[in-house]
Amino acid sequence: MSDSAGLDTSTPRAPAAPFAHAWPNLDVVHALRRRIRIQAPALRKDPERCYLLQILLLKHAGIRSVRVVADLGSVAIRFNPEQLPRANLLQVADHLIASLGRRRPAPETPGIPVGNGPVREWQFAIEGMTCVSCALLIEMMLKRQPGIRDVSVNFATETATVRAVLGRDAVMAAIARLGYRAHAADSIVQRKLMAAREAERLRKARRQALVSVLLSAPVIVLGMVMPHGRVWAWLSAILTTPVVLGSGRSFFSKAWKLAGQGTANMDSLVALGVGAAYGSSVVALLTRRGELYFEAAAAIVSFVLYGRYVEETSRGRAHEAIRRLLDLQPATATLLKDGEEFEVPVESLQVGDVVRVRPGDRLPTDGEVLSGISGIDESMVTGESVPAIKRPGDRVIGGCVNGSGALQVRVTAVGEDTVLAGIIHMVEQAQSSKLPIQKTVDRVSAVFVPTVLVISAGTFLGWVWLGAPAARAFANAIAVLLIACPCALGLATPAAIMVGTGQAARKGIYIRNGESLEMASKLTAIVFDKTGTITEGKPEVTDLIRFARLGETRLLSLAAAAEIDSEHFLARAIVRKARDVGAEPLVSHAFDSVPGRGIRARVDRREVLIGNAEWLEESGVGLTAAVEPVANLAGQGKTPVFMALDGKLAAVFGIADRPREHARAAIQRLQDLNVRTLMVTGDVEAAAQHIAQQVGIAEVTARARPERKLEIIRALQEQGERVGMIGDGVNDAPALAAADVSFAIGSGTDVAIQTADMIISQGDISRVADGMALSQFTLRVVHQNLAWAFGYNTIAIPLAVMGRLSPMIAAGAMAFSSVSVVLNSLRLQRR
Repeated sequence: MSDSAGLDTSTPRAPAAPFAHAWPNLDVVHALRRRIRIQAPALRKDPERCYLLQILLLKHAGIRSVRVVADLGSVAIRFNPEQLPRANLLQVADHLIASLGRRRPAPETPGIPVGNGPVREWQFAIEGMTCVSCALLIEMMLKRQPGIRDVSVNFATETATVRAVLGRDAVMAAIARLGYRAHAADSIVQRKLMAAREAERLRKARRQALVSVLLSAPVIVLGMVMPHGRVWAWLSAILTTPVVLGSGRSFFSKAWKLAGQGTANMDSLVALGVGAAYGSSVVALLTRRGELYFEAAAAIVSFVLYGRYVEETSRGRAHEAIRRLLDLQPATATLLKDGEEFEVPVESLQVGDVVRVRPGDRLPTDGEVLSGISGIDESMVTGESVPAIKRPGDRVIGGCVNGSGALQVRVTAVGEDTVLAGIIHMVEQAQSSKLPIQKTVDRVSAVFVPTVLVISAGTFLGWVWLGAPAARAFANAIAVLLIACPCALGLATPAAIMVGTGQAARKGIYIRNGESLEMASKLTAIVFDKTGTITEGKPEVTDLIRFARLGETRLLSLAAAAEIDSEHFLARAIVRKARDVGAEPLVSHAFDSVPGRGIRARVDRREVLIGNAEWLEESGVGLTAAVEPVANLAGQGKTPVFMALDGKLAAVFGIADRPREHARAAIQRLQDLNVRTLMVTGDVEAAAQHIAQQVGIAEVTARARPERKLEIIRALQEQGERVGMIGDGVNDAPALAAADVSFAIGSGTDVAIQTADMIISQGDISRVADGMALSQFTLRVVHQNLAWAFGYNTIAIPLAVMGRLSPMIAAGAMAFSSVSVVLNSLRLQRR
């Protein structure tokens, strides 16, 4: 049917010119008043993401219908312009397509902006950030750059995620102008280089802190003993100068660059405090008038540098999850070419290359076994310690350990397209994300430094006005500058997220964002899909009831040919059954799948329909003859799958699937936490009830189509429930998208995994409760960190204003506050 069928063609078509190049991720093909057709190049020939776009668009009020043609990336949308103006609709669609259709950045000419091209996402590691103010500054200044759409900078992980139409080098140059160094972090190799730089930076920080402390110690002792004589004063000056101008040079250079940008951060506070103490002391030494503060200047630099070294060490422990994942990929691979073996860097492998994997080696990348049999330890992905036996034709995952057999493997994915790279990217995304509570903290931190400068100036003027000596007023003002470091405040949330998500990854739970981590502990109801979620997802055809005058093998040949392109678990069971009996392989044409219903295809000049009862009845197929056998199958907990040939009932398959081993215990654990558990499945009532009774779920909804699952999620939310959804298939995507927190089985379909907030490896649904418990403990740690950071500043700043803290003590307390927050967050590693 034509896209324009049924339209009010009397409405004049809007001119195409105003839409040209207006939206980076879509093209407007034509537009009417209540209908618009767009093309999304990123979604072309990607039916799953097109289907997900259709679902997400229909969630917006004002959109009446959405029709997609995946082969063309075409989307036709009927909408109500009074409820949703066309410009708003295009903005919504552009944003969704950017999220769903994101691909790895293509190579481009360095330093040349893309202009109004596609929005790309770049990952960077940033060197030179010393406190949360640095992260806020980079984020704020980059957002002002033309061509940059969104920026998220995380001080705890020292990373930045930038969505921009600019090239990577242009973004890196913008960061460099602020006085920081950015490194690309888009591949595993680049991330390994980052880890090496981090280790080198830690060694440099240790060396710098050690030299500073050794030189400062005698100065601090002299300041406390206060011996008389010019010799001692000059000795203090000689020892302090390399500390301030050598070890502390980075404070002044960073502060100077920021001053040129009209901004300030913690380095600015330290530079002001140290510079004022050192400068006034030099003047006093030369003029023989005034107080000497060499010990304060030296102590401040030493305390700050040592505190940052300890903080770096602690944060390095928090990065452990990422480093472990990075270490899984070997540096080299054995490439087979023209009968010879070559040892090559892993990053040089290309799709289609053949590599040899010897016993005990790690697989260099994802691939397909060509020859050999071996057990592969896939625990890094599945969490299961039992090796998986791999034979020719089986898929293998890069980073997993080969057992006792030698394998030849054809490379099917490299670089960022591998499973391991996807896991690392997901963990990094979660560690770099921000909890909703962090937005308030960011707003407070953004105005913190200017406020502290004002309070410090007010402290100096106030003490002078009260008649105190200028030296004492000056010391109190410096103490205010030093005590008010916002580092603890900025680290409170991201440090806990970083450790919490890393710990979750070790448990086989991959968290996509901070919001879901926060919300998981608050869930009051969880909706389960059945097949592949509560059950193992390994169904077997146990019964074949024939109604057509065809043999079993012929029926299975036709059915397998029709189902071969389907991802559904039940379809796979039919294909496996056909292979087991040696059915003749046939070719299907005009394959069409309707999620939650069934499939239609032409095989050997016959129209084949396979699916549930509603699907066949809608297609005009009579099912009266199947009522009794279907009832018998359902009573045994088996799922009936109907097959029709040329509009007539041909067969019913009885398919059985067992509950997962720990399903009952997992559901009981959730119920013990007062979480309401429900099963919503497209299966028939009797089969659904049979499985529900085995696992202990009382609330069951059967024969639920995708839209019905979505309705149930929304109904629960309207009742005040905070709803989690766990599923694995395309038909679960609408409900996963609507749930407050969505969990996808790691072995499920791409569209389910792309939609979900958390991915559970190996289908162990007991990890849902683990995720909720970890979420709760992570939030507790966040609140403890924030209480400490706010309480510290609330108490310390007034004490400094009142003159109760010396600059030296203030510098030590400031360093301790940041370290304490990170150490408290590391308690999550014991969960």
